[in-house]
Amino acid sequence: MFAIIASLTPVFLIIVLGAWLKAMPLMEDAGWRGLERATYYVFFPAMIIMTMAKADLRAVPVLAMGFALIAGILCMTVILLALRPLLARSLAMDGPAFTSVFQGATRWNSFVAIATAGALYGQLGLTLTAISVAAMIPLLNVLAVVMLQHYAQDKPIVLGPTLKAIITNPFVWSSGIGILINMIGIPVPVIAMRFGDILGAAALGTGLLLVGAGLEVRAALKPRAITWISTGLKLLLMPAMAGGIAMALGVTGVALQVAILSAAMPTASGSYILARQMGGDAPLMAEILTVQTLIAVITIPLVLALVG
Repeated sequence: MFAIIASLTPVFLIIVLGAWLKAMPLMEDAGWRGLERATYYVFFPAMIIMTMAKADLRAVPVLAMGFALIAGILCMTVILLALRPLLARSLAMDGPAFTSVFQGATRWNSFVAIATAGALYGQLGLTLTAISVAAMIPLLNVLAVVMLQHYAQDKPIVLGPTLKAIITNPFVWSSGIGILINMIGIPVPVIAMRFGDILGAAALGTGLLLVGAGLEVRAALKPRAITWISTGLKLLLMPAMAGGIAMALGVTGVALQVAILSAAMPTASGSYILARQMGGDAPLMAEILTVQTLIAVITIPLVLALVG
């Protein structure tokens, strides 16, 4: 447990630093938005491409690990849809609020996941987390958009825009490029590899700073009951389900720990932006995002210690 906490502490200190820098008059909001775009569209894709291109995918349980994470997401989706009528009656949860609960209970912060896996397990952790990215992000994008279209906008599901959102997601196309280079054996010049490695190194620090800058601490001072429900489902039940399925499929060792780690992450920072753009309950989404990120400091070491 102590070793896990020691490895995770620098990760969360950078998140705290991001929140502090955002509160200081060092950079305007436009600067933070520019840094976010550079990290999202350049730094992290470069890191994922380099990681997947250089990885020995034959040495890791790609299919079993990916299937376990996908199955965990689908199980959580079924649970949330089954709970929705009860939550609507008992907590007066409307459609937009349900979409925020759904995003909170299913999506994950890949910025924190990649940095944490790298801190705990080195290059192998980065490779395995890249597999989590390839498995989880396309499905989560589809489900989030579908839920917002149906429950927040009360519109029929439109396939075209949904597919476009998936294909243009930087984490999706960078995973595809990296896997393609790996499988075909495309030779990458040394200069290009070093260029990509330098860009990728920038991803971890800036990604964590952006997580901290996006926190709404005031919104988390008095969390609503629905926020605690979403938080419990995401930080405790999701890793338990994904880990159980992974173990049933024979996933062990670091691969099992990274699968559980990926499932145990707090919800994605982009959940708030998507809620705001598509008619979800954005204030509730900000509250869930902040509470989960703060609580994850405790739950992630606990969850990993149980399977360590």
